[in-house]
Amino acid sequence: MSLISITRRGVLAAGTALALSIGAMSGALAQSPPGVLIVGQIAEPKSLDPSAITALNDFRIAFNVYDGLVRYKDGTLEVEPALATDWTISEDGTEYTFNLREGVSFHDGSPFTAEAVKFTFDRMLKEDHPYYDTGPFPLSFMMGAISAVDVVDDLTVKFTLNEPYAPFLSNLAYSPGLIVSMEGVKQHGAEFGRNPAGTGPFKFAEWRSNEAVVVEANADYWDGAPELQAIVFRPITDANTRTAEMLAGGIDLMVEVPPVALSEFQGDAYTVHEQAGPHVWFLILNAKEGPFADKLVRQAANYAINKTALVDEVLEGTAAVAAGPTPPAFAWAYNEDLEPYPYDPEKARELLAEAGVEGAELTFYVTEGGSGMLDPIAMGTAIQADLEAVGFDVKIETYEWNTFLGNVNPGLEGKADMAEMAWMTNDPDTLPFLALRTEAWPDKGGFNSGYYSNPKVDELLEAARVATDQDERARLYKEMQVIVQEDAPWVFVANWKQNAVTSDKVEGFSLQPSFFLLLDDVVKN
Repeated sequence: MSLISITRRGVLAAGTALALSIGAMSGALAQSPPGVLIVGQIAEPKSLDPSAITALNDFRIAFNVYDGLVRYKDGTLEVEPALATDWTISEDGTEYTFNLREGVSFHDGSPFTAEAVKFTFDRMLKEDHPYYDTGPFPLSFMMGAISAVDVVDDLTVKFTLNEPYAPFLSNLAYSPGLIVSMEGVKQHGAEFGRNPAGTGPFKFAEWRSNEAVVVEANADYWDGAPELQAIVFRPITDANTRTAEMLAGGIDLMVEVPPVALSEFQGDAYTVHEQAGPHVWFLILNAKEGPFADKLVRQAANYAINKTALVDEVLEGTAAVAAGPTPPAFAWAYNEDLEPYPYDPEKARELLAEAGVEGAELTFYVTEGGSGMLDPIAMGTAIQADLEAVGFDVKIETYEWNTFLGNVNPGLEGKADMAEMAWMTNDPDTLPFLALRTEAWPDKGGFNSGYYSNPKVDELLEAARVATDQDERARLYKEMQVIVQEDAPWVFVANWKQNAVTSDKVEGFSLQPSFFLLLDDVVKN
């Protein structure tokens, strides 16, 4: 489960000939010319309308075509100015006034103004807006705190929130915060996603279905023209085919390298990149009924599972053991004092004896795959063996991803004792607020499928959401993590380290903790 969806294993292999409209190149295995970067994507994008997309695969293109008012600072999840040069926040935290960058134009030639900012957000949020029907806008809830967007003058825009909302700036740096061309939407309507126009470092050039999306350098980019002349995003859904293309020189940059293929890219011809992101893989435990209603039993499960073996052997070192509900990628909010539950089966047996639990039968929901779920069947099987080694009797039920979500999201009551899950988010508020609060139980519309409830955690999360001082927010989140780790509503398993590989022709590339693919500083020799 995540705000961004990753399809790690597809069913179609691209492998079709690539005939670029730019540069001189033909054939999927041809060597691409200098200045043209060929990226092996994991799937065909659904759309390039940043207000409408939800998938990381689509974000990887969109964030090279569009800008937001703010963006994440290189290598961090800290917000810095982008199309806004600066901003002020009212004392009560409900009004954000942005001064906009002067002299910026969209790729279609229309000017970037406060009116374009207002259009972008009103289009998503107002059902009576004349272009609301060019959606749907599934991530617009991230902007749900906005009650009004007002144009102060051409280069000043004011957002009014219905209450203080600390994640607001971080959400503006995410996909639904990217600013679209008002004239582009008016011209193309619901087809804007196939005819995108932003203000970013690259301009959309061509989209050939199941073959390539091509973007060209924006020579007039406000933050300096990119080094590359063009980027070609090729959908190659089968990971083995993507690996073979990378080895053959048909692509210059490959994302999401299968763990088993990493050894293929040793040596000077390639560079393997890794970057931790805000991802956490965990087991939801049913705290409402059954054995996991007892905290001691939940803690026993955390001691019983050999998480180091999972990340080192099943995931071949592509993840780190998780210590709690907040990923370490949120450095400012992460509690570094927390240590993961160690693998200690004897301690687990002691806790089960103290709880008076012996031979408990567990129903364990496992998915075949899904967003950020890594290798869920192999991981589920290993977890089953570890739990049975300390005395549980574990029955696995395996489901296709969407069927799995249909079972888990409404809550585990009456159905299962535990379920796999993973989330990737952009702010330390999102996951705990949606999945750990009492008010987030499924019957109240949230994703707290294990029915965890702790009034102190509720209080801390509510306070963190309205605190505009980041140091105070950090203190609240760190206190929350200590309580949640002790309560053990989940088994905290892994934080995924995203990866990519580049050829020796590529310089200046790095992965971002946001999971976005930012290519304006990349050089292709």
